[in-house]
Amino acid sequence: MKTKHVTVEPYNKAWQEAFLEIKSFLETYLKEHIIGIEHVGSTSVVGLAAKPIIDIDVVIESEEVFQEVKKELEKIGYRHEGDLGITGRESFKYDHLPHLMKHHLYVCVKDSYELKRHLTFRDHLRHHKKDRDLYSKVKLKAAKNHPFDIDGYINEKEPFIKNIYRKLNL
Repeated sequence: MKTKHVTVEPYNKAWQEAFLEIKSFLETYLKEHIIGIEHVGSTSVVGLAAKPIIDIDVVIESEEVFQEVKKELEKIGYRHEGDLGITGRESFKYDHLPHLMKHHLYVCVKDSYELKRHLTFRDHLRHHKKDRDLYSKVKLKAAKNHPFDIDGYINEKEPFIKNIYRKLNL
């Protein structure tokens, strides 16, 4: 699901409610196969400006469980896209789930680096207001500079993100 128009909005508390709806929907079908479901990405950080798209990591015990989770996700309208070049994160796309807010869905093994990176970055921004507020400014400026260029938007944010990763030894 490639973003055609980059929109960054001030934090919206409805994002947490939307995540809980998606989580409940997924748990209905996946609960026997997963460890948990994590709200990651900018919408998971209170006070952080974000694109209004929920990022979700479904956490599994091991690679052995993946095929079962993939099969269950396919039954409810998701299709596997592979890791999209990011090891440790399997991406899923959907075409028609109108009862749920727009979201990105990933499946990660519990000890994957990618899951650790998502959770550590999220938790840092949740607990460090200065970095959170600066990241909001970076995101808003990047969206203004690249309203129809998601790659340009991502590239403009990248130095800030990499700086935080260095601080966190990621």
